[in-house]
Amino acid sequence: MDGKGHIRQIVVNTCAAYWLLLVAPSAFASGDIKGSKLVTGTEKLIGDVTTWLMILAPIVSGLLIIYFSIRRSAADEMDTKKWNNRIIVAVVSCIGAVLGSATLNIIIGYYK
Repeated sequence: MDGKGHIRQIVVNTCAAYWLLLVAPSAFASGDIKGSKLVTGTEKLIGDVTTWLMILAPIVSGLLIIYFSIRRSAADEMDTKKWNNRIIVAVVSCIGAVLGSATLNIIIGYYK
């Protein structure tokens, strides 16, 4: 085949594939998606994870703050600033985790 033959074959194949996509029968699920195991399982998983995160985040942050405070008490002036920053990061992270989990729980609650 010459150069034009290849181009013609590509155009024909592309048109045929496009036509098959247009006329191909669509498959629809007989049940609604809300009741599927995937959706209900995912909702339960997200609900459980966010609940555990709201419980564990303050506990872990509290333990870290205690550890950082102990390390800060034994540190010199330069290291004290680092430990203070770590305590602030632990508090802000705890607040962010709890607020994020609560927000996700509220959003998931609308879909139930």
